[in-house]
Amino acid sequence: MPREIERKFLIRGEYKSLATSVTRIVQGYIVNDVARTVRVRICDRHAYLTIKGNSSDDGLERYEFEQEIPLCEAENLMRLCLPGVVEKCRHIVPWGNHVFVVDEFLGANAPLVLAEVELQEKDETFEVPPFMGEEVTGDPRYYNLSLHLHPYSMW
Repeated sequence: MPREIERKFLIRGEYKSLATSVTRIVQGYIVNDVARTVRVRICDRHAYLTIKGNSSDDGLERYEFEQEIPLCEAENLMRLCLPGVVEKCRHIVPWGNHVFVVDEFLGANAPLVLAEVELQEKDETFEVPPFMGEEVTGDPRYYNLSLHLHPYSMW
């Protein structure tokens, strides 16, 4: 079963000059409850349908299925989504032996900026870049689903 293992951090320093690419992302939710999410994501000219299960108690791991879909289908599915979208610019930042995904949230979630690193194992070590701040892994407020329901600007 495909699993996603990731750790999530707030950002405290400059990261944009280290990014190798930037992608604008808009995502909507077809299903959004704590046990499962079904989302449609448009990343520039690519689109994906993603299903995620409930997170483990420590927030590190959960089931994830993702499939690229035609852009026109994603645009149609966006019309079926619940009201509101999560918008962000995703910066890809290689550091050490890992790649950090830094999401600069837009709209109702601005000025939130989060970094994630995907791991192969829960106890895997990684080099922490200087732009990383407090770890927020397992804090449900920082899940994209939570940001959809309760935008950062409303905290």
